Amino acid sequence: MRTWFEPEETEEFEAAKAVLLRRCLTWADEHGRPADDLLITAAMDARHESRDGRLGYWDETQIRRFLLGWIPKYVVAPREILDITPEILRTYLDYLHDTGLRDPRGETPAEADASIARLSADFQKALDDPNRQGLAKFWAQTALDHGIDLATPGELETFQQDLDAGRIRFDQDVLDNLLEARFMETGLDVLDEERAFPQPPIVLPPPAALSEAATQSKIVQQLISLTTWAGKDGHPLTKAGNLSLADARAVSALLGTGEDEYQVRSAADLPHLNLLLAWAKEIRLIRVAKGRVVAVAKAGPLLRDPEALWNRAFEVLPELGDVITTPVATWRPVSLLGDAFDELLPDVLNTMYGMDDIPLVRLEETVWLACQEYFVVDDQQEHIQELWRGQAARDLRRAFEVLVDLGAVELTRGPADDLYSSDLDHEDQHLPPDAVDRLRARLQEPDLLQARLTPLGLRAVRNRLLSEGRDAPLVGELAAAAPAELLGMLTQHYPPPEAATELNGWLSHPGQDIESLLRAIRDCPFRTRAAAMLNVLAEALPEGHTLIRDLRHDPILGPAALSLLMDSGEIDPGALGQREHLLLGAENFLTLLELGGPESLIEQLKAMAGPDAYEFVQSVLSSGHHDVEGLADMRELVAEPLRAARTHLRLVPSPSPGSRGRPKGKGKKRR
Repeated sequence: MRTWFEPEETEEFEAAKAVLLRRCLTWADEHGRPADDLLITAAMDARHESRDGRLGYWDETQIRRFLLGWIPKYVVAPREILDITPEILRTYLDYLHDTGLRDPRGETPAEADASIARLSADFQKALDDPNRQGLAKFWAQTALDHGIDLATPGELETFQQDLDAGRIRFDQDVLDNLLEARFMETGLDVLDEERAFPQPPIVLPPPAALSEAATQSKIVQQLISLTTWAGKDGHPLTKAGNLSLADARAVSALLGTGEDEYQVRSAADLPHLNLLLAWAKEIRLIRVAKGRVVAVAKAGPLLRDPEALWNRAFEVLPELGDVITTPVATWRPVSLLGDAFDELLPDVLNTMYGMDDIPLVRLEETVWLACQEYFVVDDQQEHIQELWRGQAARDLRRAFEVLVDLGAVELTRGPADDLYSSDLDHEDQHLPPDAVDRLRARLQEPDLLQARLTPLGLRAVRNRLLSEGRDAPLVGELAAAAPAELLGMLTQHYPPPEAATELNGWLSHPGQDIESLLRAIRDCPFRTRAAAMLNVLAEALPEGHTLIRDLRHDPILGPAALSLLMDSGEIDPGALGQREHLLLGAENFLTLLELGGPESLIEQLKAMAGPDAYEFVQSVLSSGHHDVEGLADMRELVAEPLRAARTHLRLVPSPSPGSRGRPKGKGKKRR
């Protein structure tokens, strides 16, 4: 059972959702917990249609989004049903935990329960606010309030006729507000999340090493020195708002910018000093008061914590595009990259996340392409476009120099990996022909400038991704996860090398062993998930394949082990006994039922066994497979419809002599 699907995997998601809903309702009934199919479905839809799409991941942010955003905006139901949403959400989250489907990186059941409790009062207020609903819900709820269910065939036409005749009353002011919010793109925009590209797991050094690296950052040291130099008494500024040339040279020498010997007419002509001044102002280390630049009194704690200062410096860096980039030497007063620096720099760093050395020429082309999406350049002459493209490339390199000084990026030189040229001939690559031609030539150079994120840079980008609600796995963060939750995460979010590292790291902790992992797989109520979890052990453990062979006759894991051995070609189907054939068939059909739903399985059975499909299913149901819940689903959803169809066909009376379809009178008898 997967808990993450690509947005385009509609059928797969709907099949999984049906299984989860059915099982959750049964679990709730067995445990005496409140449940409602509409609200549980809404919880799954809300997480699927989000930036990360993880059905099993819930924290206070996602609980808030669901209770205060999704339910009020989208879900149509009587108020007495909506009022119990917090309790239904508790049931659903407890079910995820009980079945091992919870993402351990989210809140624990106790933490989630506390978050729901904190948000319950705000939830009721959100339900009372008619301006929180969407337009579709407004009309559907209006119809429901008048006893009309728009999901019923023909009811939409009835509703429209009643509206036109004035028999349906609605709040025109609320409708006007909703229309204005829609067309002005205001309101609950947080719900309109575009699915983000999943990030690969990364490895980070110990916290102490990261802290030491932050302390050694050139920019951090310069910011501390600059703030100390400014002091509480400060230094005077000119009428133009700059330091005096004497002060600028003095502080440049103190900071080691190399600009103290520049022959300039104004402090404004010292780019690195101006960057540091702007940076310190953005962080609130210094400020301008009464014509003097002074240290901010409350900046003391930040100055005494280099790691926190580093993080703050990285956080505000995208806001400094106007002092990092250089204006184009034409009529345009600022650079293209400078205008969109706050958007493009994070995108560039996201591209680098989890990657080895990336040639800067490759990044330059994607940045130039992005600049053209922000600004209209097609109507400019070719030489003007080339000027702007060259300036954007120089500005990007300047940004990387600043990132190097901060300690977020490392620059090296050498030949580019074939990875960065091999995709240029792919049909789905998005670069225009002229960019492809430039890259083909440049990527052959033996001494290209290349960039990669340092561990500090990796951690900072990861923290930003997490703050945006994106999934950014970290090797080692599952060290204390429950066995089922650990294996569930590895099956979906970790490539094999990182899965092996994470799994073997988990096993290094006392009390966490292979037997506890096997116990978790035995307890898993979903065939697809159990098979995937078992496959992780096979691929990640040194003795994994031997373990699978030893499990062939396990009363619970045997069918899944058999399936893996068959897929790997280690077992000849002809060597299986009748019981193993039946167990393997049951495993496969239960898997198909989870993946495609009952209709899909019924069609496959009919194609395989024709009129004997029901008898075929009956033999599988009597196979002795341990998955009682899955077999019950198969009996109800597959066997019963097949039996009913077979019974119906047998009850059709045979045509009488002379009736249509049979010759009348005496004919030759068949021997």
